[in-house]
Amino acid sequence: MIRKVIRWCFFLGGAALGFWLADIIVRSNIIDYIYPNGGLQDYWKIVFMGLSALVLAIVTYLLAAPIMKGVVQLANTLESVLQKMPTQDLLGGALGMIIGLIIAALLDIPLTSLPWVGGALAILVTVGLGYLGLVVGIKKKDELLAIFHLRKDRDRNASADNRGRYKILDTSVIIDGRIADICRSGFVEGVLLIPSFVLEELRHIADSADLLKRSRGRRGLDILNAMRKDAGNTVEILEIDFDDLSEVDTKLVRLAQIKQGSVVTNDYNLNKVAELQGVKVLNINELANAVKPIVLPGEEMAVQVIKDGKEMGQGIGYLDDGTMIVVDGGKRYIGQSIEVFVTSVFQTAAGRMIFAKPRNSDKRPSNNSAGGANEVKLLG
Repeated sequence: MIRKVIRWCFFLGGAALGFWLADIIVRSNIIDYIYPNGGLQDYWKIVFMGLSALVLAIVTYLLAAPIMKGVVQLANTLESVLQKMPTQDLLGGALGMIIGLIIAALLDIPLTSLPWVGGALAILVTVGLGYLGLVVGIKKKDELLAIFHLRKDRDRNASADNRGRYKILDTSVIIDGRIADICRSGFVEGVLLIPSFVLEELRHIADSADLLKRSRGRRGLDILNAMRKDAGNTVEILEIDFDDLSEVDTKLVRLAQIKQGSVVTNDYNLNKVAELQGVKVLNINELANAVKPIVLPGEEMAVQVIKDGKEMGQGIGYLDDGTMIVVDGGKRYIGQSIEVFVTSVFQTAAGRMIFAKPRNSDKRPSNNSAGGANEVKLLG
């Protein structure tokens, strides 16, 4: 219905345009040159004006559909470009273009007074200064926004405080799920950003034909929904993508640079790539290792031995936080809960390992050398 109304509007507009152009031609001296002997009869003038209106009305009616299609495509393209553009770029570009148009308006009167080329030159100057202001405004957005007091970080110290406001979550940390508990505890401040390309990757995993991948993807979506419903969290879905980049990791790093935020992940490779690009990384695995309780050599604890170790006579147990305990001579206690004393603590890339011996052992090694042989054997 709307399309028909617009096409008929084009029809009426074309008729009015044709009538107006024909009237200009009739009133001009062109008719006198063509018909020098008395000019054109009045009824022929009316016929000429009617035919002109009818022809232009039909032409505009036929061109209405492709014109509307082109306008819709142009609007969609502009909308897509504006959505991907950061807010600071939009504000800076708008301010720059306004300044350029103001300068063009001041030059309009002297330019239009020039003979012959004044009008055309004024239009060219207006378009050129508007575009130049737009480009310069985007490039100099920081200075422009600072002048007009539109930035929250009006000085360098405020900018430094705002730098870590955004926490950008990657796919792995959402699926892992521990980020929800960390946010609930209040240790993570600021805005949690979920880029649209991360959300799309989650959806793709959730629709995978592989059962394990599908379960992990659905778990990630459930965790994300729970985080958004939690009143203590500020979670935003950011509709942004980078068509020039193909990998999600590089897109995350680019977004962190634009937003001056931090990437939250438990992906070792993304961690290294982000650090090379100067982007701050919050690694959940490093946080988990940091908050594990400190155990000192000589300390006693209760542990349940659940399986045998790699070396002869060793038994393996675990603390509540998942830390592995290697009990020298603990193989005979498999399935039992025994008292042990710590001989040494060893930190690895995968986490912390504790070496211990049963409390009723005859000898307690010194703090510096205890468990050293077992560590070498186990790591070897």
